[in-house]
Amino acid sequence: MISRSAEETIKLGQTLAKDFSRGDIVALYGNLGSGKTTFVKGIGIGLEVKEARHINSPTFVLIKEYQGRIPLYHMDLYRLNSLKDIEDIAIEEYMYGDGVTVIEWAEKLEPILPKKIVSVSLAIKGKDKREIKIEDLRH
Repeated sequence: MISRSAEETIKLGQTLAKDFSRGDIVALYGNLGSGKTTFVKGIGIGLEVKEARHINSPTFVLIKEYQGRIPLYHMDLYRLNSLKDIEDIAIEEYMYGDGVTVIEWAEKLEPILPKKIVSVSLAIKGKDKREIKIEDLRH
């Protein structure tokens, strides 16, 4: 599908999140500026996180936790270079925890990523245009 604005990208994340339950994992793929964090804002809104519009990328802190109807664990692996670095931050405790885990730059942990995930790929197709592909592998 094509998103023509940040608001459309947020709305798509919000709609998707309404079906999420504890333990769900969302793997986000896409280049810098493709809309991954904007999509996470929508997930936050769908999970009823207060102040979800203020969700920002946890690039430097790596993981941010938000409380909603289900906890949201937002991770950004951009700065991590090896699987060992990723394992050192106890990522599996979040992935198998009681919240929804959303992982930006998920390709960096593919060897330990469960098979039952929601995969979201975002690609820049113009100034405000993004192609978003969602594959639900939870079933």
